Amino acid sequence: MDKLVKKYMPDNYLLASDTARRLYNDAARERPIIDYHCHLSPQAIHEDKPFNNIGEIWLSGDHYKWRIMRSYGIDEYYVTGGASWEEKFYKYAEVLSTAAGNPLYHWTHMELRMFFGIEEPLNPDTAPEIWRKTLDFIQKTQLSPKKLMLMSDVRYVATTDDPADSLEYHKLIKESGFEVTVAPTYRPDMVFTLREADYNKYIARLSASCGFEITDIQTLVKALEERLDYFCTLGCRFSDIGPATIPTVIGSEDEAAAVFEKALAGNAITDEEYNVFAGYLYVKLAGMYKARNIAMQLHLASFRNLNTNIFNLLGKDCGIDCTGDPTPVADVARLLDAINTQYGMPKTVIYTLNPTMYYTLYTASNCFPNIICGSAWWLCDHKRGITDQINTAAETGHLGISFGMLTDSRSFLSYARHDYYRRILCSVVAGWIDSGEFNDDKYAIKLINDVCYDNLDRFINRK
Repeated sequence: MDKLVKKYMPDNYLLASDTARRLYNDAARERPIIDYHCHLSPQAIHEDKPFNNIGEIWLSGDHYKWRIMRSYGIDEYYVTGGASWEEKFYKYAEVLSTAAGNPLYHWTHMELRMFFGIEEPLNPDTAPEIWRKTLDFIQKTQLSPKKLMLMSDVRYVATTDDPADSLEYHKLIKESGFEVTVAPTYRPDMVFTLREADYNKYIARLSASCGFEITDIQTLVKALEERLDYFCTLGCRFSDIGPATIPTVIGSEDEAAAVFEKALAGNAITDEEYNVFAGYLYVKLAGMYKARNIAMQLHLASFRNLNTNIFNLLGKDCGIDCTGDPTPVADVARLLDAINTQYGMPKTVIYTLNPTMYYTLYTASNCFPNIICGSAWWLCDHKRGITDQINTAAETGHLGISFGMLTDSRSFLSYARHDYYRRILCSVVAGWIDSGEFNDDKYAIKLINDVCYDNLDRFINRK
């Protein structure tokens, strides 16, 4: 079979001027992809099973699509229920046909063009023919996860993984010689769930993964450190955490130890005790990241699992989350200052799902070294959201140190979102050039190269 070749959208797509088109073609279009935060399954990558149809690719786990289908009024049977993939695809086409302005409208048509060469808009009239065309292409090419990654010129993917995970599929992918580095991201969210009823079950699982029993704060820290070292043997360069709140105090080791032992005994933990434990452990983990040159990602201001009926049906991560209240900047600053004072700041990327936080969060972050204002994240990664985030990052700090776009996705077609971001970035920079605000063409090219790829490439490959 001939090598699959990614196609591109027309040069006027999201590129607002001749300058934008020139910047895009000279600096952004052919750059490879480093997807440094996603939720792809390493098992799916390793097994590399060919997809059956576009309905499966699009709708088996894409929470964005589930959300918009529910908001349109589509019955859950056609969203995550027992309908066939073809039936679900037709329902999605119906929803999308009037979804002007939604990023899904943009991404869907970019994916159809880039991966299948289909230029027609998706709507109820065209859906049967688009289903047939994509089905023929998928069957002819035996389209699979690895083929889509290679087609998109992906160089590095960071999945999302718990410290207790075996990482067996990461190991198998590495041993297979696959051209793309598929590395784990160290995400210890579960360690902070000490007020949940099954916390001891998780600690037992973590104990099993490291080969010794966790009985106190010292053995907990030892377990987390040993697991981080194992993650690093498989290419880990990123950590992550998605806290509901930032701790309001930074507890001492003795204070955190008392809280942890109380949790292991099955006793209720107060808000104050939780904050003591979380504050201590956040700082301790940051020290581990600093020592190993691991980037620390913080995802702020999300509110999860709003819909009880859907949660009881499907569990978490199913499209029922929303923007949370702004995280108090004093709490963020207190945590950052404690990390910087005790260990020095690791490379840190801070995101917020609430864009009203941008100015306070970004100006606080810029008081410390090594902090990057993360790209427009999750429900903010539409055209206006990306434009606003780029402008605010530039106005309050330094856009040129950014790590650029990430997919934050479970779909192997989502690499189109990198091109989406790059086109918007080029249009913003072109606006500065055309207005005379930024008059150095050479370094405009460098800025775009750095944000799209080079900053990440330098960080990942620096020991």
